[in-house]
This record gives sequence, C-alpha cells and structure tokens, in this order.
Amino acid sequence: MKISDWIDAFRSAEGPPPETLGAFMRWCLSGSWPALWLAAFFSAAAGAMEAGTALILGMVIDATARAGPEAFFAGENIAVLVGAVAFFLIARPLLFGLSASANAIIVQPNVNPLVLSRLHRWTLGQTVGFFDDDFAGRIAQKQMQAARAVTDVVSEAINVVAFALASLAGSILLLFAIDWRVALGFAVWLMAYFAMINWFLPRIRKLAAGRAGARAMVSGQVVDTITNIKTVKLFAHADHEDRAALGAMQTFRARALEFGYLAAGFRFALMAIAGVLPVLLLGGTIMLWQAGQASQGDIVAAGAVAIRIAQMTGWVSFTLMAIYSNIGEIEDGIRTLTPRNRVDDDLDARDLNVPDGEIVLRDLGFAYGRDKGGVQGIDLTIHAGEKLGIVGASGVGKSTLVALLLRLYNAEQGRIEIDGQDITGVTQESLRRNIGMVTQETAMFNRSAHDNIMYGRPDATPEEVIAAAKKAEAHDFILDLVDHKGRTGYAAHLGERGVKLSGGQRQRIALARAILKDAPILVLDEATSALDSEVEASIQAALERVMEGKTVLAIAHRLSTLTEMDRIIVMDDGQIVENGSHDALLAQNGRYAQYWERQSGGFIRTQAAE
Repeated sequence: MKISDWIDAFRSAEGPPPETLGAFMRWCLSGSWPALWLAAFFSAAAGAMEAGTALILGMVIDATARAGPEAFFAGENIAVLVGAVAFFLIARPLLFGLSASANAIIVQPNVNPLVLSRLHRWTLGQTVGFFDDDFAGRIAQKQMQAARAVTDVVSEAINVVAFALASLAGSILLLFAIDWRVALGFAVWLMAYFAMINWFLPRIRKLAAGRAGARAMVSGQVVDTITNIKTVKLFAHADHEDRAALGAMQTFRARALEFGYLAAGFRFALMAIAGVLPVLLLGGTIMLWQAGQASQGDIVAAGAVAIRIAQMTGWVSFTLMAIYSNIGEIEDGIRTLTPRNRVDDDLDARDLNVPDGEIVLRDLGFAYGRDKGGVQGIDLTIHAGEKLGIVGASGVGKSTLVALLLRLYNAEQGRIEIDGQDITGVTQESLRRNIGMVTQETAMFNRSAHDNIMYGRPDATPEEVIAAAKKAEAHDFILDLVDHKGRTGYAAHLGERGVKLSGGQRQRIALARAILKDAPILVLDEATSALDSEVEASIQAALERVMEGKTVLAIAHRLSTLTEMDRIIVMDDGQIVENGSHDALLAQNGRYAQYWERQSGGFIRTQAAE
C-alpha cells in the first residue's frame, strides 16, 4: 500500500456526528489515528533535533576552546566533528524530510476529503425541511469550512504543536545539563508564556466563531441572490439585493475588525515576552560562566536555545491562534450541521417489494410539528394499477400527502402501506426506487441532457435514454441544444437548475427521466402545468403509455387532465371531502363540480379569486 493511502479518505463514520467539540473531532478522524500518530512521531523527532543542534554547537565550541587552532583537527575532536557533520547532513535532513512527507502526503490530502465526505453524507440524510430553512450556499459553506478547519487543526497540531513540545522538552533537558538554575529560569518564563496564551486564545476562539458565522451569511446571501438572479432582474431589485449583501458584509467586517484588534494585541504581547527569553538565558549562563560554573560552549548552547525558542514562540503562538480560530469555525459548523433533522431507516429495515402497487393510508396525520396544517385523519386505499387524481386549492395538503408517501417526512400519526408493507419498515432508497415522480418545479442538474435523463436509471444504455426522450417528446429539441462550451445535443449542459431550458422543456426531460425509471408507482404533481395545450396534447399519448400497468397519483389544477382518471379525490383543509369518478363527482354537485364550473383556462381558482 502506498503511504498516500494509509488514511482511507472516503471511509464512512459510525453513527451521527456528536455535538461537542472533542467527540466531533474523534468522529471526523476515526479510522485515521494510526497514521496521524505516526506523523506526530516524526514531527516530534524533528523537534527534538532543535535541542540537539544547540547541544552539538556547544560541544564544538568547547572542543575548539580546549584544543586551540593547531590541535583542533586531532585526537578526540575528530569524533565530535564527524558526529556534527553526520547530524547536520544526514540525521537532521532525514527526520525533517520524514516529518514534512508525513504531513504533506499522509495527512493533508486525506483528512480534508475524509471529513468533508462524512459531513456531506450526514447532510444528505437531513429532511427537506432542513434545507428549506437555510441557504443552500450557507450549508455548503459550513461543510467546507468545517472540513478545512479540522484539517488545519490536525495538520498544525502535528506540524507545530508536536514539534514545539518536543523542542521544549529537549531544551529543558539541555538547560538542566548546563545548570538547574538556568532551567528553572526557563520554566518560569514558560509559565508566563502559557498564562498569556491561556488569556488570549479562548477570546480568539470566540471571535473566530463569530467571524465564521458572519462569513457564511455573506456566502448564503450572495448565493441566494445569484441563484434567483432572473427574479432580481425582472423585479429591478438589484439595489435591494446590493443593500442586503452590503449589510451582511458590514456585519462580517465588524466581526473581522474585532478579531483583528485582538490579534494585533496578541502579537505585541508575544513579541514582548519573546524578547525576555534571550536576556534571561544568556544573562544567566554568562553569570554562571563568570563564576566558573559554565563553559563557553554552554553559553553558545543556551544562546542557541534562547534564540530558537524566541523565534519559535512567534511561530507557535500564531499557529495556536490559527488552531483556536479553526476550532471556533468547527464549533460554528457543529451548530449548523449536527442537529438531527432526519428520517432514518430502522436498523432492520428491508427492501420494499412491489409486486402489485396497492397503497393504503390508515388514519394518516402530519402537521409539520404544528397544531394546524398538513393532513389529518386520511383513510384511503389506492388499488393496484388504479389511477387516482387529487384535486384541491393550494395549501390543502396535496403535496404533503405525496411527501409522506415518499417518506420525506415521517407521519405524526397513522401509517402508509405499500402492498401490505409499512413504509417505515423499509429502506428509503428502495421505497423511492419504486416511485417515479414528475413535479411542477422540475429539478435539473447543471449536467448534460443525457445525464439528467439517465438520473432516472443510472445503468441505462444510451439507446434507452434516447428512447425515453422520444416518448416524452424531448428528443427533437435536445438535438438542437448547444451550450457555452460548444457541446451539442445530448452532451450539452443545461445550466444551473436547467435555466437554459423553457419550463416545458424541463418538464419533458423530467418526464423522460420518469419514463426511463419505469417504477411501478408514478406520482405526477402538476406534471404538465408548464406545457402549452399543443405540446400537452402531443405527449398525452406518451403519458398514457407510461401510466399503463402502474399505480398513479396525479395532482392537477387543470381538471381536464384528470377526466380519464379511474377515481378523483377532493381535498380541503387537510382532509378528503369528496371521492369518486369524474362523472360521479359532477353528479354530486359538490366541491368538485364547483371547481369544474369555475375553471378559467382549465385551472382551479384560488379562494381569494372566488
């Protein structure tokens, strides 16, 4: 195995991400600890070389003082010189090279995708409500921010903290070898240094979290505006969006300034305390030399240690500041990403088997955690192969009913069965594989037309993709597509959310996707609402072929599209108020009949319009 593969960069984590910092870090890094400890060992070994450097310099100086110029290259000095050359040309470069390689090859390229893939998998499992309640850009920013921050914390902890601690330990041992009083002075300085660090870093951590949150809001605001740029232009609200973005940027600037003031104060305090160390160690060792208790080599060794530690102080302190800043960003990401807003499979969930396609709703209720809204008390049986139309004004629970069937939410009361199987006891993947759906607001990826259609069945052949497009009356316009990179036909990319297509073209591609999927249950949620009458008529035969042998739920405001349904239910205030065929419902002269009479262009008027 190559050393670059010592960490499995895409290994799944066990369980949900914890909501406390230490446990969250362990969750992010689980499975990678042996490689991380090895990298830390190499870094610590390289750090110990710093004290070794001062020790060897001191030995060379003492040997020089004892032998004088004429006898320096004779006798016992040869061993000292050979050891020094071997140390500087072989041992020191080798350990520093191993340390750098471990961090650059094992740690950094693997930890970031390891953490990001785990956070992304977790986020994908959240309910649609989680995404509805936040900016898409902000959620993506939090994922990438947290992954980058965890990577930086790990990398710097290995590259700097382990290195520095080993350097300090070696320096203390060296100074004890010179004189315990010099070592004691160094220990006192270390306590003062750590006290300063202890005062600054928690404050840096807090301000960094605030700055990260403000930065994410800027990203969310900008992405939200760009995502809806056509609406912004149509309503001439560029100035309004500019003000909203500037407001978010002003907040970010204020948080960044707070952080900057503290960082500047930290740097000043750091330089002041770093300047004390050379004076303390060199002055103390010179006094001991004057008293005959230290050698010239001891002065050089103490001076080398003092200068190196003073220089390292700035490096280490700013690294610690960066680590604490990253910890603040990790905690900010934890608050956004770890809350459980999910529909999870049972541990013993099995795959759904759909030999017939009968759907039974038993006392079904769901109100999104509120007292009112959604649906309540729904009892309904949709027989295998039956085509059911669903009618009702906006907000009466039609889409909620479909969302519960797809288990985008768990019902708050009652249950749904498909061919006798409670959908809460089957895997969500198998449930949704058996349900094809075309919605009013059709989702498109910024990928090729071929890839968007093949999303219905990833193992489909190109011939099957084209056949599905032809059935959906999409083949001809796809052949005419050209994107900004010159790709044509089925290879042309559709733009973000399919913006390069008309509403009717998007829905025909969505129909082709559903045709290719060929699931036994089909849901049509205003599937032809974006099509003009001529296009709708041209694909009506294709729709009828698609519906053959399937259990169909069709939501529509254009009632003319439902006249051939086997049965139609009318919903109002989250309940089924009428149930029957088109002719039977007209004969009842109830709510459905009123809708039929009041249609204008085939659509149900809203309550306000009535």
